[in-house]
Amino acid sequence: MTGASLTTAQSASAPKVRLPHWDNARFLAVTLVVVGHGIQRLIYDSNNALALYLLIYAFHMPAFAIISGYFSKPKPPTALQMRRVLTDILLPYFIMEAIWSLVKFFVEGKTDLNPSQPSWTLWFLLALGIFRLIFPYLIQLRWPLFWAVVGSVGVGYFDNVDSTFSLSRAIGILPFFVLGWKLREWGLVERWQTLKRSVWLFRALAVAVFASWSAIILVNIELWRTIDLRFWFFYDDSYSGLGGDQWWAGGVRLGLIVLAVILSASFFALVPRRHTWITDAGQATMYVYLLHSFVLYPLRESGLLLDEHSSAMWLVSMVLASIGVALVLAHPIVKKIFHPIIEPKPRWLFSPLPDKTGLSSKKL
Repeated sequence: MTGASLTTAQSASAPKVRLPHWDNARFLAVTLVVVGHGIQRLIYDSNNALALYLLIYAFHMPAFAIISGYFSKPKPPTALQMRRVLTDILLPYFIMEAIWSLVKFFVEGKTDLNPSQPSWTLWFLLALGIFRLIFPYLIQLRWPLFWAVVGSVGVGYFDNVDSTFSLSRAIGILPFFVLGWKLREWGLVERWQTLKRSVWLFRALAVAVFASWSAIILVNIELWRTIDLRFWFFYDDSYSGLGGDQWWAGGVRLGLIVLAVILSASFFALVPRRHTWITDAGQATMYVYLLHSFVLYPLRESGLLLDEHSSAMWLVSMVLASIGVALVLAHPIVKKIFHPIIEPKPRWLFSPLPDKTGLSSKKL
């Protein structure tokens, strides 16, 4: 892999021809992740921050899962593909989890090293690994997208399915991953790439969708704060853990899935289709995703973004700073420095791969 992309880490290989649209989408999506984490401490004292937070969290991780599913391979994995799951997903996870454990020990005095409970952003790496594991089996069924939705809605009724190894979140966002694969199967993206006359019509509709959702958030902001709507967007806790003990609580998640699909479609419609100044940065989303938390961690834990520092000025400042963090972490220099821990290649760990002639190959 010439550049680590968070959404293609589980694939066997990158596409032969990179579409700028996807790289643009990757970078914009991971920038939303950084912005969401950057303003998180502001939401307790600022309705404006909470509104922006809810706008972002309603779709940004589902959008990531859709992109991941689009580049997934429906066939059973080869030996090389299985090894790349280990080197591109699981090994970076354990490396970063170990680093986070050291950080929390020296800063907070915590000594609870527990790889089964992912720290902060690392849950999505485990989710990608789970997707890669179950996907070849899931698509053997008729209507795999339907069953993925059933699983996502149904898992919320079980309190014993929790964040251990990110299982609850992985099942929760599984429909978006499968939807991404279906988009490729349906050829919708290819048709969008060749669409000319009505592009601006779809983009105007996308703007209207985001404007409508933003208005709904702002008008009902106190309600969303009271019911802690933001936690529903994590696809993590059970319905009872979210305060939804009613039998119809699954209908809320189903509605949020539909909302996320609509917002994700609008997001993709607004993403530039041509090569832009952010396109190359879209090949380094893994670096941005895994490293930005270390940059934001001191701010989050310092208490600086609370109380009087929750004004609109601070909100705008944090948004701009978060965008800057994403751009810096996508720089080739950062990739060169952190390549050994973000994209480790431990060839010594594996036995030689057999080649087509029956001879062994030492390449990973």
